[in-house]
Amino acid sequence: MLGPALSLIHTGQTPTRSALTRALDVTRATAGAVTAELEALGLITVDSRPAGGGRGRPSHRLAIDPEGPVVIAGQIHADGLSVALAGLGGLLDPPVHRPLPAATDPVRMLRAVAEAGAELARHSSRRCLGAALALPNPVTEPDGAALAALHFAWPSGTPVADLYDVEVGRADNGPRALDPLPTAIANDANLAALAEYRHGAGRGARHLLLVTSGHRGVGGALVIDGRLHTGSAGLALEVGHLTVDPQGRPCQCGNRGCLNAETDPDALFAAAGLTPDPDRPLLDQARELCLAASTDERARTAVGHVVDRLGLGLAGVANILNPDRVVLSGLHRDLLEAAPDRLRAVVAERCLWGRSGRVPIVGAELGHSALTGAAELAWRPYLADPQSVAVG
Repeated sequence: MLGPALSLIHTGQTPTRSALTRALDVTRATAGAVTAELEALGLITVDSRPAGGGRGRPSHRLAIDPEGPVVIAGQIHADGLSVALAGLGGLLDPPVHRPLPAATDPVRMLRAVAEAGAELARHSSRRCLGAALALPNPVTEPDGAALAALHFAWPSGTPVADLYDVEVGRADNGPRALDPLPTAIANDANLAALAEYRHGAGRGARHLLLVTSGHRGVGGALVIDGRLHTGSAGLALEVGHLTVDPQGRPCQCGNRGCLNAETDPDALFAAAGLTPDPDRPLLDQARELCLAASTDERARTAVGHVVDRLGLGLAGVANILNPDRVVLSGLHRDLLEAAPDRLRAVVAERCLWGRSGRVPIVGAELGHSALTGAAELAWRPYLADPQSVAVG
């Protein structure tokens, strides 16, 4: 009962005790006992001042304890590292961004992100219960090996889960962190989809498709009735290698015209005939180019070129998966905002379901969805068993 109750409060579905009582289908006394135990564990607050509960007597407000425990959320992307502390409720502290280390072999990369997260934990007054990492490449389940880590040329099958666990264990996470600190690792697009489903633009969807382009490349993920669809070994939904232009740009996988190579920031600059500033984050510059499309003809033409290919890819995936919502994240959200009618028209023309208006395409709501998803991964064992926060 504690786990389901905490999950409902964590995702904002039950802001009052009466709402929790209805959601769990229990008595008021049982709901009161459950919330009292979660409060005693330091996970939630129960505000005894009455709030409107809909029917009957006013109900108490339920919220995540702002002084409760945290986890470390980390992300490695093509041109940097990001880390943040995250409490329950899908709320991140301000992320810290750092450049990639000079050497990008897996041990040095994982050490760098582990040490950056440890620094945040050391300076926090809150207990740290875990650490999880989002990676821009497929990660196998359950062993946690990186496959096709094309951005960094890591050997295929690199045991990233084991290596990250070692580096987190070696880092000084401070006196308020569990020792050893539990770790987890997963693909960034999968984690972004999970975060948007629980806390963002995917709330209420049954079959949620997320497609995203971050600093380089394209990722995709599918959430079905609250669960990530990761396939038989964690490798499903590699939509980035769907061909949208057989004569198009070369992709790192060896093919041409993949969504990966046709709709990421590099592709947008190539379409505009411009060269990005190597000293500035590529994604930031690509977003500026999207904004310029409202006034600059070159930028508008480039956005249209990339949007057409993104629409082809979305239509192809939607024809196979029949999602009830498509969420676009990263640069793809900016492309949607720059040319919403054009993108939706391409999908409607090429997708059987799109012609009936049944494929809502929306932008992601979370500013750092992959980091928020990494936090979800780190919180997973405690959402399943809230009493385990008392261990250690």
